[in-house]
Amino acid sequence: MPTTPQADRDARMVGEVIDWFATEARDLPWRRSDCSPWGVLVSEVMLQQTPVVRVEPVWREWMARWPTPAALAADEQADAVRAWGRLGYPRRAKRLWECAVALVERHRGSVPADEGTLLALPGIGAYTAAAVAAFAYGRRATVLDTNVRRVIGRAWEGRPLPALHQTVGEREHASSLVPDDASRAVAWAAGSMELGALVCTARVPRCDECPLAADCRWLAEGATGLEQAPRKVQPWHGTDRQVRGRIMALLRAAHVPVTVTGHASLEDVEPGQLDSCLESLVEDGLVRLVDEERGAYAL
Repeated sequence: MPTTPQADRDARMVGEVIDWFATEARDLPWRRSDCSPWGVLVSEVMLQQTPVVRVEPVWREWMARWPTPAALAADEQADAVRAWGRLGYPRRAKRLWECAVALVERHRGSVPADEGTLLALPGIGAYTAAAVAAFAYGRRATVLDTNVRRVIGRAWEGRPLPALHQTVGEREHASSLVPDDASRAVAWAAGSMELGALVCTARVPRCDECPLAADCRWLAEGATGLEQAPRKVQPWHGTDRQVRGRIMALLRAAHVPVTVTGHASLEDVEPGQLDSCLESLVEDGLVRLVDEERGAYAL
């Protein structure tokens, strides 16, 4: 079948990323050939909104303790939340434990390879399902995270940063770039993610190191737009998220129920905020009220 100049250009650019990744890829434990599909799934959940440098030591400890879904499912949800430590967004630990239970109940403790089957598991969205299919099983999939969206948006479309939400058109374009060959599709998925994480970064891209520099539309058009882009400032001190984190840290460190209200480590928190944060943690299923009279909580 004849190809178009645009299709030839797309294939060449994709190939440049694949070749770059072959020499520049970081040696990460979940990328090694001896990593199980479960190890890949755990890494993908942990890496959501959390950098590799923080994830890797926790991932190693997690896999040493729970090398299979059955091993995690045999323990309590509280054990998973406690082991999650300071990775943040502890609901991911809860969902991962629920996923392990579902894998045991529905799939005899094995991680399925099919994206549709993966999507039916607790806590598994479109990105994670595609990533597990690709990186654990070598299947052709459209793996589209923020890093990949940024690379495609800049190099192909001239946009400095991806939109807040994916569009149907964006996903269709990303899918059209995935090579037909499964092994090259996986290399493109991993390589474009790595390029976005290390070179085509959000605020300070290193365009002089980029394999797509000669073809990048955004660079050709002046690489503008970052100075006007809104900066993501996350307030932290005194927020509900910080207070929730402090409550979780207190309960993780304890192996018996703790009376949270009036606890010395939380005495600077307003009572109303403390109560609302406790209530939200209970609603999220992360903590439980063990003794209402004492106001004692546990994971």
